[in-house]
Amino acid sequence: MSKERAQASGEETNTVESEQASSDNAPSELTLRSGLAVAGSALAYFISVGFLNAYGVFQQFYASEQNHLPDLRNRTSFQISWLGSFALFALFFFAPFSGLSADKFGPTLPTMFGSVALLVAMFTLSLCKTYWQFFLTQGLLLGIGVSFIAIPASGTVPRYFKRNRGLATGISVGGSSLGGILWPIAFDRMLHHDGIGFPWAVRIAGFTMLPLCCICVLTVRWPIRPNSAASPEEGSDPTTEKGTNGKKKDLSALKEPPFVLLCAGLFLAILGFFAPFFFVTTYAVSLGMSPSFSFYLVSIVNGASLFGRILPGIVADRWGRFNMLAASAFTAGIIAFCWTTATSVAGLVVWSAAYGFASGAILSLQLACATTLVDSDSAGAAVGAVMGSTSLATLFGTPIAGELVKYGYLALSCFSGAMLLAGASLIAASRLCQSRSLTARI
Repeated sequence: MSKERAQASGEETNTVESEQASSDNAPSELTLRSGLAVAGSALAYFISVGFLNAYGVFQQFYASEQNHLPDLRNRTSFQISWLGSFALFALFFFAPFSGLSADKFGPTLPTMFGSVALLVAMFTLSLCKTYWQFFLTQGLLLGIGVSFIAIPASGTVPRYFKRNRGLATGISVGGSSLGGILWPIAFDRMLHHDGIGFPWAVRIAGFTMLPLCCICVLTVRWPIRPNSAASPEEGSDPTTEKGTNGKKKDLSALKEPPFVLLCAGLFLAILGFFAPFFFVTTYAVSLGMSPSFSFYLVSIVNGASLFGRILPGIVADRWGRFNMLAASAFTAGIIAFCWTTATSVAGLVVWSAAYGFASGAILSLQLACATTLVDSDSAGAAVGAVMGSTSLATLFGTPIAGELVKYGYLALSCFSGAMLLAGASLIAASRLCQSRSLTARI
Protein backbone atom coordinates (compact mmCIF):
# COMPACT_ATOMS: atom_id res chain seq x y z
CA MET A 1 0.00 0.00 0.00
CA SER A 2 2.82 2.43 0.82
CA LYS A 3 4.40 1.81 -2.61
CA GLU A 4 1.09 2.41 -4.36
CA ARG A 5 0.56 5.68 -2.48
CA ALA A 6 4.09 6.82 -3.25
CA GLN A 7 3.58 5.94 -6.91
CA ALA A 8 0.23 7.78 -6.99
CA SER A 9 1.66 10.90 -5.36
CA GLY A 10 4.62 10.78 -7.75
CA GLU A 11 2.27 10.59 -10.74
CA GLU A 12 0.29 13.57 -9.43
CA THR A 13 3.47 15.59 -8.98
CA ASN A 14 4.67 14.70 -12.47
CA THR A 15 1.29 15.64 -13.91
CA VAL A 16 1.37 19.05 -12.25
CA GLU A 17 4.92 19.64 -13.41
CA SER A 18 4.12 18.57 -16.98
CA GLU A 19 1.13 20.92 -17.04
CA GLN A 20 3.38 23.70 -15.75
CA ALA A 21 5.95 23.01 -18.49
CA SER A 22 3.38 22.86 -21.29
CA SER A 23 1.75 26.09 -20.13
CA ASP A 24 5.00 27.99 -20.66
CA ASN A 25 4.60 27.59 -24.45
CA ALA A 26 0.86 28.31 -24.55
CA PRO A 27 -0.48 31.61 -25.97
CA SER A 28 -1.11 34.51 -23.64
CA GLU A 29 -4.40 34.49 -21.77
CA LEU A 30 -4.46 38.29 -21.63
CA THR A 31 -6.68 39.80 -24.30
CA LEU A 32 -8.72 42.98 -24.49
CA ARG A 33 -11.85 41.14 -23.40
CA SER A 34 -10.18 39.24 -20.57
CA GLY A 35 -8.44 42.43 -19.39
CA LEU A 36 -11.73 44.30 -19.31
CA ALA A 37 -13.32 41.41 -17.40
CA VAL A 38 -10.58 41.55 -14.74
CA ALA A 39 -10.85 45.34 -14.51
CA GLY A 40 -14.64 45.18 -14.30
CA SER A 41 -14.46 42.47 -11.63
CA ALA A 42 -12.01 44.56 -9.60
CA LEU A 43 -14.38 47.52 -9.90
CA ALA A 44 -17.28 45.31 -8.83
CA TYR A 45 -15.35 44.30 -5.72
CA PHE A 46 -14.43 47.93 -5.09
CA ILE A 47 -18.03 49.12 -4.85
CA SER A 48 -19.37 46.02 -3.09
CA VAL A 49 -17.04 44.04 -0.82
CA GLY A 50 -14.71 47.04 -0.57
CA PHE A 51 -17.50 49.05 0.98
CA LEU A 52 -18.24 46.25 3.47
CA ASN A 53 -14.53 46.09 4.35
CA ALA A 54 -14.81 49.69 5.51
CA TYR A 55 -17.49 48.88 8.09
CA GLY A 56 -15.00 49.55 10.88
CA VAL A 57 -15.58 53.24 10.10
CA PHE A 58 -19.31 52.84 10.73
CA GLN A 59 -18.70 50.72 13.85
CA GLN A 60 -16.74 53.57 15.43
CA PHE A 61 -19.02 56.36 14.15
CA TYR A 62 -22.27 54.73 15.28
CA ALA A 63 -20.88 54.29 18.80
CA SER A 64 -19.50 57.83 19.05
CA GLU A 65 -21.14 60.95 20.41
CA GLN A 66 -20.87 62.70 17.05
CA ASN A 67 -23.38 60.70 15.06
CA HIS A 68 -26.57 62.53 16.20
CA LEU A 69 -28.37 59.17 16.15
CA PRO A 70 -29.48 58.48 19.73
CA ASP A 71 -30.89 55.05 18.90
CA LEU A 72 -27.44 53.88 17.77
CA ARG A 73 -25.43 55.84 20.31
CA ASN A 74 -27.14 53.93 23.11
CA ARG A 75 -26.37 50.53 21.59
CA THR A 76 -23.49 48.29 22.65
CA SER A 77 -20.60 47.26 20.39
CA PHE A 78 -22.18 43.81 20.23
CA GLN A 79 -25.45 45.21 18.86
CA ILE A 80 -23.82 47.60 16.40
CA SER A 81 -21.54 44.88 15.05
CA TRP A 82 -24.61 42.94 13.89
CA LEU A 83 -25.18 45.55 11.18
CA GLY A 84 -21.86 44.77 9.52
CA SER A 85 -21.86 41.06 10.25
CA PHE A 86 -25.35 40.54 8.82
CA ALA A 87 -24.32 42.36 5.62
CA LEU A 88 -21.40 39.93 5.32
CA PHE A 89 -23.75 37.04 6.11
CA ALA A 90 -26.09 38.16 3.33
CA LEU A 91 -23.13 38.36 0.94
CA PHE A 92 -22.15 34.76 1.66
CA PHE A 93 -25.67 33.36 2.19
CA PHE A 94 -26.98 34.57 -1.17
CA ALA A 95 -23.75 33.57 -2.94
CA PRO A 96 -25.12 30.16 -4.09
CA PHE A 97 -28.19 31.88 -5.59
CA SER A 98 -26.19 34.58 -7.34
CA GLY A 99 -23.58 32.05 -8.50
CA LEU A 100 -26.14 29.64 -9.95
CA SER A 101 -28.08 32.48 -11.58
CA ALA A 102 -24.86 33.70 -13.19
CA ASP A 103 -24.12 30.18 -14.46
CA LYS A 104 -27.60 29.93 -15.93
CA PHE A 105 -28.26 33.42 -17.31
CA GLY A 106 -24.78 34.94 -17.49
CA PRO A 107 -23.36 37.64 -15.21
CA THR A 108 -25.20 40.64 -16.70
CA LEU A 109 -28.66 40.12 -15.19
CA PRO A 110 -27.44 39.29 -11.65
CA THR A 111 -25.06 42.28 -11.76
CA MET A 112 -27.88 44.59 -12.84
CA PHE A 113 -30.11 43.31 -10.02
CA GLY A 114 -27.30 43.68 -7.49
CA SER A 115 -26.54 47.22 -8.68
CA VAL A 116 -30.14 48.30 -8.21
CA ALA A 117 -30.27 46.74 -4.73
CA LEU A 118 -26.95 48.35 -3.76
CA LEU A 119 -27.98 51.84 -4.89
CA VAL A 120 -31.40 51.62 -3.24
CA ALA A 121 -29.70 50.53 -0.01
CA MET A 122 -27.24 53.42 -0.10
CA PHE A 123 -29.82 56.13 -0.67
CA THR A 124 -32.21 54.57 1.86
CA LEU A 125 -29.39 54.35 4.42
CA SER A 126 -29.06 58.14 4.34
CA LEU A 127 -32.67 58.39 5.62
CA CYS A 128 -32.41 55.83 8.44
CA LYS A 129 -32.95 56.93 12.05
CA THR A 130 -33.63 53.81 14.13
CA TYR A 131 -31.72 50.58 14.67
CA TRP A 132 -34.17 48.33 12.81
CA GLN A 133 -34.07 50.65 9.79
CA PHE A 134 -30.28 50.41 9.71
CA PHE A 135 -30.49 46.64 10.09
CA LEU A 136 -32.85 46.15 7.15
CA THR A 137 -30.99 48.61 4.93
CA GLN A 138 -27.29 48.25 5.76
CA GLY A 139 -27.51 44.71 7.07
CA LEU A 140 -29.91 42.98 4.66
CA LEU A 141 -30.50 44.94 1.44
CA LEU A 142 -26.91 46.14 1.09
CA GLY A 143 -25.62 42.59 1.64
CA ILE A 144 -27.94 41.19 -1.04
CA GLY A 145 -26.80 43.82 -3.53
CA VAL A 146 -23.15 43.15 -2.78
CA SER A 147 -23.65 39.40 -3.26
CA PHE A 148 -25.26 39.75 -6.69
CA ILE A 149 -22.45 42.06 -7.82
CA ALA A 150 -19.38 40.31 -6.40
CA ILE A 151 -20.25 36.63 -7.00
CA PRO A 152 -20.89 36.87 -10.78
CA ALA A 153 -17.62 38.80 -11.05
CA SER A 154 -15.84 36.06 -9.07
CA GLY A 155 -17.10 33.37 -11.43
CA THR A 156 -16.22 35.33 -14.57
CA VAL A 157 -12.44 35.71 -14.16
CA PRO A 158 -11.69 31.93 -13.92
CA ARG A 159 -13.34 31.46 -17.33
CA TYR A 160 -10.57 33.51 -18.96
CA PHE A 161 -7.55 32.37 -16.94
CA LYS A 162 -6.24 28.93 -16.15
CA ARG A 163 -2.45 29.22 -15.87
CA ASN A 164 -2.54 32.66 -14.22
CA ARG A 165 -5.76 32.18 -12.29
CA GLY A 166 -4.24 33.05 -8.90
CA LEU A 167 -2.84 36.36 -10.19
CA ALA A 168 -6.01 37.32 -12.09
CA THR A 169 -8.23 36.45 -9.15
CA GLY A 170 -5.93 38.34 -6.79
CA ILE A 171 -6.16 41.47 -8.96
CA SER A 172 -9.95 41.30 -9.18
CA VAL A 173 -10.46 40.61 -5.47
CA GLY A 174 -7.85 43.30 -4.78
CA GLY A 175 -10.53 45.79 -5.76
CA SER A 176 -12.13 45.13 -2.38
CA SER A 177 -8.88 46.16 -0.67
CA LEU A 178 -8.75 49.33 -2.73
CA GLY A 179 -12.29 50.06 -1.61
CA GLY A 180 -11.25 49.38 1.97
CA ILE A 181 -8.54 52.02 1.53
CA LEU A 182 -10.52 54.80 -0.14
CA TRP A 183 -13.96 54.53 1.48
CA PRO A 184 -12.70 55.09 5.08
CA ILE A 185 -10.59 58.06 3.99
CA ALA A 186 -13.52 59.56 2.08
CA PHE A 187 -15.91 59.17 5.03
CA ASP A 188 -13.33 60.54 7.45
CA ARG A 189 -12.95 63.68 5.33
CA MET A 190 -16.70 64.13 4.92
CA LEU A 191 -17.65 63.44 8.53
CA HIS A 192 -14.78 65.02 10.47
CA HIS A 193 -13.17 67.67 8.29
CA ASP A 194 -15.50 68.97 5.56
CA GLY A 195 -18.57 69.37 7.75
CA ILE A 196 -20.74 67.06 5.63
CA GLY A 197 -23.27 65.21 7.73
CA PHE A 198 -23.83 61.47 7.68
CA PRO A 199 -26.89 61.55 5.35
CA TRP A 200 -25.14 63.46 2.60
CA ALA A 201 -21.90 61.52 3.05
CA VAL A 202 -23.80 58.32 2.28
CA ARG A 203 -25.63 59.94 -0.65
CA ILE A 204 -22.34 61.12 -2.15
CA ALA A 205 -21.05 57.56 -1.89
CA GLY A 206 -24.21 56.35 -3.64
CA PHE A 207 -23.83 58.87 -6.48
CA THR A 208 -20.20 57.73 -6.85
CA MET A 209 -21.28 54.10 -7.11
CA LEU A 210 -23.91 54.81 -9.79
CA PRO A 211 -21.63 55.18 -12.86
CA LEU A 212 -19.28 52.49 -11.52
CA CYS A 213 -22.16 50.00 -11.42
CA CYS A 214 -22.90 50.77 -15.08
CA ILE A 215 -19.27 50.06 -16.01
CA CYS A 216 -19.42 46.74 -14.17
CA VAL A 217 -22.54 45.68 -16.08
CA LEU A 218 -20.81 46.45 -19.39
CA THR A 219 -17.43 44.83 -18.68
CA VAL A 220 -18.18 41.74 -16.56
CA ARG A 221 -18.95 39.40 -19.46
CA TRP A 222 -18.11 35.81 -20.29
CA PRO A 223 -15.69 34.88 -23.08
CA ILE A 224 -17.05 34.69 -26.60
CA ARG A 225 -16.98 31.09 -27.72
CA PRO A 226 -15.30 30.89 -31.12
CA ASN A 227 -17.16 27.75 -32.25
CA SER A 228 -19.56 25.14 -30.94
CA ALA A 229 -16.79 22.58 -30.47
CA ALA A 230 -14.80 24.63 -28.01
CA SER A 231 -14.14 22.93 -24.71
CA PRO A 232 -14.99 24.43 -21.32
CA GLU A 233 -11.30 24.87 -20.54
CA GLU A 234 -11.04 27.14 -23.59
CA GLY A 235 -13.54 29.53 -22.10
CA SER A 236 -16.82 28.32 -23.56
CA ASP A 237 -20.15 29.62 -22.39
CA PRO A 238 -21.72 26.93 -20.18
CA THR A 239 -25.26 27.98 -21.06
CA THR A 240 -24.46 27.54 -24.75
CA GLU A 241 -22.79 24.21 -24.00
CA LYS A 242 -25.90 22.91 -22.36
CA GLY A 243 -28.07 24.15 -25.18
CA THR A 244 -26.02 22.50 -27.93
CA ASN A 245 -25.21 19.09 -26.47
CA GLY A 246 -27.62 18.82 -23.54
CA LYS A 247 -24.93 18.05 -20.99
CA LYS A 248 -25.60 18.92 -17.38
CA LYS A 249 -23.05 20.55 -15.14
CA ASP A 250 -20.94 18.09 -13.16
CA LEU A 251 -21.19 19.12 -9.50
CA SER A 252 -19.83 15.87 -8.07
CA ALA A 253 -16.56 17.57 -7.14
CA LEU A 254 -18.44 19.65 -4.56
CA LYS A 255 -19.01 16.46 -2.53
CA GLU A 256 -15.40 15.25 -2.60
CA PRO A 257 -13.15 15.49 0.53
CA PRO A 258 -10.84 18.20 -0.89
CA PHE A 259 -13.75 20.57 -1.51
CA VAL A 260 -15.52 19.74 1.77
CA LEU A 261 -12.31 20.26 3.79
CA LEU A 262 -11.66 23.52 1.94
CA CYS A 263 -15.13 24.80 2.89
CA ALA A 264 -14.68 23.70 6.53
CA GLY A 265 -11.27 25.33 6.76
CA LEU A 266 -12.50 28.58 5.27
CA PHE A 267 -15.47 28.54 7.68
CA LEU A 268 -13.15 28.50 10.70
CA ALA A 269 -10.71 30.99 9.16
CA ILE A 270 -13.46 33.49 8.28
CA LEU A 271 -14.84 33.16 11.82
CA GLY A 272 -11.77 35.01 13.06
CA PHE A 273 -10.76 36.84 9.89
CA PHE A 274 -12.96 39.96 10.09
CA ALA A 275 -12.45 40.79 13.79
CA PRO A 276 -9.38 43.01 13.20
CA PHE A 277 -11.09 44.74 10.26
CA PHE A 278 -14.09 45.66 12.42
CA PHE A 279 -12.42 46.39 15.76
CA VAL A 280 -8.99 47.84 15.01
CA THR A 281 -10.62 51.29 15.14
CA THR A 282 -12.22 50.79 18.55
CA TYR A 283 -8.98 49.25 19.85
CA ALA A 284 -7.06 52.37 18.80
CA VAL A 285 -9.62 54.64 20.51
CA SER A 286 -9.40 52.52 23.68
CA LEU A 287 -5.67 53.30 23.75
CA GLY A 288 -6.40 57.03 23.66
CA MET A 289 -5.78 57.58 19.96
CA SER A 290 -7.99 59.97 17.97
CA PRO A 291 -11.04 58.66 16.04
CA SER A 292 -9.68 60.32 12.89
CA PHE A 293 -6.46 58.30 13.13
CA SER A 294 -8.37 55.11 13.86
CA PHE A 295 -10.26 55.53 10.57
CA TYR A 296 -6.94 55.46 8.75
CA LEU A 297 -6.06 52.13 10.37
CA VAL A 298 -8.86 50.53 8.36
CA SER A 299 -7.25 51.95 5.22
CA ILE A 300 -3.84 50.66 6.32
CA VAL A 301 -5.16 47.13 6.88
CA ASN A 302 -6.88 47.13 3.50
CA GLY A 303 -3.93 48.79 1.77
CA ALA A 304 -1.58 46.04 2.91
CA SER A 305 -4.28 43.50 2.06
CA LEU A 306 -4.22 44.74 -1.55
CA PHE A 307 -0.58 43.68 -1.91
CA GLY A 308 -1.35 40.54 0.08
CA ARG A 309 -3.92 39.51 -2.50
CA ILE A 310 -1.91 40.22 -5.64
CA LEU A 311 1.65 39.17 -4.75
CA PRO A 312 0.72 35.78 -3.21
CA GLY A 313 -1.39 35.17 -6.31
CA ILE A 314 1.73 35.36 -8.44
CA VAL A 315 3.55 32.94 -6.12
CA ALA A 316 0.51 30.66 -5.90
CA ASP A 317 0.33 30.19 -9.68
CA ARG A 318 3.88 28.86 -9.62
CA TRP A 319 4.11 27.02 -6.28
CA GLY A 320 0.54 25.98 -5.58
CA ARG A 321 -2.66 27.80 -4.62
CA PHE A 322 -3.60 25.52 -1.75
CA ASN A 323 -0.04 25.73 -0.42
CA MET A 324 -0.19 29.52 -0.38
CA LEU A 325 -3.72 29.66 1.06
CA ALA A 326 -2.81 27.45 4.02
CA ALA A 327 0.40 29.43 4.62
CA SER A 328 -1.52 32.73 4.50
CA ALA A 329 -4.12 31.60 7.05
CA PHE A 330 -1.41 30.22 9.35
CA THR A 331 0.66 33.44 9.21
CA ALA A 332 -2.40 35.63 9.76
CA GLY A 333 -3.29 33.55 12.83
CA ILE A 334 0.15 34.07 14.36
CA ILE A 335 -0.05 37.82 13.75
CA ALA A 336 -3.56 37.97 15.22
CA PHE A 337 -2.21 36.52 18.48
CA CYS A 338 0.19 39.50 18.62
CA TRP A 339 -2.59 42.12 18.34
CA THR A 340 -2.48 43.49 21.90
CA THR A 341 1.31 43.82 21.87
CA ALA A 342 0.84 46.86 19.62
CA THR A 343 0.20 49.71 22.06
CA SER A 344 1.78 52.70 20.30
CA VAL A 345 0.87 54.50 17.09
CA ALA A 346 3.88 53.08 15.26
CA GLY A 347 3.31 49.60 16.64
CA LEU A 348 -0.36 49.59 15.66
CA VAL A 349 0.43 50.81 12.14
CA VAL A 350 3.03 48.04 11.70
CA TRP A 351 0.68 45.40 13.11
CA SER A 352 -2.20 46.56 10.88
CA ALA A 353 0.00 46.42 7.79
CA ALA A 354 1.35 42.98 8.75
CA TYR A 355 -2.10 41.49 9.37
CA GLY A 356 -3.53 43.03 6.22
CA PHE A 357 -0.73 41.60 4.06
CA ALA A 358 -0.74 38.15 5.66
CA SER A 359 -4.52 37.73 5.52
CA GLY A 360 -4.97 39.20 2.04
CA ALA A 361 -4.63 35.90 0.20
CA ILE A 362 -7.40 34.23 2.21
CA LEU A 363 -10.23 35.91 0.31
CA SER A 364 -8.51 35.93 -3.08
CA LEU A 365 -7.11 32.40 -3.13
CA GLN A 366 -10.25 30.81 -1.72
CA LEU A 367 -11.89 31.55 -5.06
CA ALA A 368 -8.91 30.34 -7.09
CA CYS A 369 -8.75 27.12 -5.06
CA ALA A 370 -12.48 26.49 -5.29
CA THR A 371 -12.58 26.90 -9.07
CA THR A 372 -9.49 24.68 -9.44
CA LEU A 373 -11.42 21.72 -8.05
CA VAL A 374 -14.24 21.98 -10.63
CA ASP A 375 -14.48 22.52 -14.38
CA SER A 376 -15.08 25.99 -15.77
CA ASP A 377 -18.80 25.30 -16.37
CA SER A 378 -19.34 25.07 -12.61
CA ALA A 379 -17.16 28.01 -11.56
CA GLY A 380 -20.11 30.08 -10.35
CA ALA A 381 -21.58 27.16 -8.42
CA ALA A 382 -18.21 26.43 -6.78
CA VAL A 383 -17.73 30.06 -5.74
CA GLY A 384 -21.29 30.17 -4.44
CA ALA A 385 -20.86 26.93 -2.51
CA VAL A 386 -17.65 28.08 -0.83
CA MET A 387 -19.02 31.46 0.12
CA GLY A 388 -22.39 30.04 1.13
CA SER A 389 -20.72 27.52 3.43
CA THR A 390 -18.97 30.36 5.27
CA SER A 391 -22.08 32.52 5.62
CA LEU A 392 -22.72 31.54 9.24
CA ALA A 393 -19.09 32.33 10.08
CA THR A 394 -19.54 35.88 8.82
CA LEU A 395 -22.85 36.17 10.67
CA PHE A 396 -21.58 35.13 14.10
CA GLY A 397 -17.86 35.96 13.88
CA THR A 398 -17.98 39.69 14.48
CA PRO A 399 -20.82 39.66 17.06
CA ILE A 400 -18.81 37.09 19.02
CA ALA A 401 -15.86 39.44 18.69
CA GLY A 402 -18.02 42.34 19.89
CA GLU A 403 -19.03 40.36 22.95
CA LEU A 404 -15.43 39.37 23.68
CA VAL A 405 -14.44 43.05 23.74
CA LYS A 406 -16.16 43.24 27.15
CA TYR A 407 -13.42 40.97 28.49
CA GLY A 408 -10.61 42.88 26.81
CA TYR A 409 -8.92 42.84 23.45
CA LEU A 410 -6.60 40.02 24.50
CA ALA A 411 -9.56 37.63 24.44
CA LEU A 412 -10.52 38.95 21.01
CA SER A 413 -6.95 38.50 19.79
CA CYS A 414 -6.82 34.88 20.98
CA PHE A 415 -10.19 34.08 19.40
CA SER A 416 -9.17 35.51 16.02
CA GLY A 417 -5.79 33.78 16.04
CA ALA A 418 -7.14 30.41 17.14
CA MET A 419 -9.82 30.34 14.43
CA LEU A 420 -7.32 31.26 11.72
CA LEU A 421 -4.89 28.53 12.81
CA ALA A 422 -7.67 25.93 12.95
CA GLY A 423 -8.81 26.95 9.49
CA ALA A 424 -5.25 26.71 8.17
CA SER A 425 -5.04 23.12 9.46
CA LEU A 426 -8.15 22.02 7.54
CA ILE A 427 -7.04 23.81 4.38
CA ALA A 428 -3.73 21.94 4.65
CA ALA A 429 -5.72 18.70 5.02
CA SER A 430 -7.61 19.54 1.82
CA ARG A 431 -4.30 20.03 0.06
CA LEU A 432 -2.94 16.69 1.37
CA CYS A 433 -6.04 14.90 0.10
CA GLN A 434 -5.02 15.91 -3.41
CA SER A 435 -1.37 14.90 -3.01
CA ARG A 436 0.62 13.70 -0.02
CA SER A 437 3.86 14.87 -1.57
CA LEU A 438 5.00 17.91 0.39
CA THR A 439 6.76 19.31 -2.70
CA ALA A 440 3.72 19.04 -5.00
CA ARG A 441 2.46 22.32 -6.42
CA ILE A 442 -1.18 22.06 -5.40
